[in-house]
Amino acid sequence: MMTQTDVSSENYHEQSRSADSTGDMTKQYLTFFLDGEEYGVDILGVQEIRGWEKTTVLPNSPRHIKGVINLRGTIVPITDLRERFCLESKEYGPVTVVIVLNICDESANKKVVGIVVDAVSDVYDIPSSGIKSSPEVEQQVANDFVDGLYNIDEKMLILLDIDRLLKTEAQYSELAQ
Repeated sequence: MMTQTDVSSENYHEQSRSADSTGDMTKQYLTFFLDGEEYGVDILGVQEIRGWEKTTVLPNSPRHIKGVINLRGTIVPITDLRERFCLESKEYGPVTVVIVLNICDESANKKVVGIVVDAVSDVYDIPSSGIKSSPEVEQQVANDFVDGLYNIDEKMLILLDIDRLLKTEAQYSELAQ
């Protein structure tokens, strides 16, 4: 199981950056698969990666919220990113994982949430100069949580802003306490 030390909310974004030999800022991204597409999240937001386990279902929660788990005394809401992204549901298998993330809510409070993904892929060092903005689409809401796109090895990574993507899920962390 991969774990990472806690990062305080004040230093969260600053510590995730380093300069390469050209002075370009580089961030590390943990990538994962959903429905054949590869997505990435800033690795400093990753607390740990766990296998799928049964959750405690919260009544009247959105369909993509699978429930909550108790992670060493912290109640963690778990969301299925397939359902959150309106993708076809898939039965969880041996490579299905939960990525536990530290996010900052709108008040800059740190919250812990989990996302269910098809499989973890890799960790990439990505220079900020190589990240392209996502194209304008009719429904801009769809791009609110996309940080950008990055081409690597003839494939395109979709880089996500986990703070914006999971701000609704952070509220379930508070409700479950």
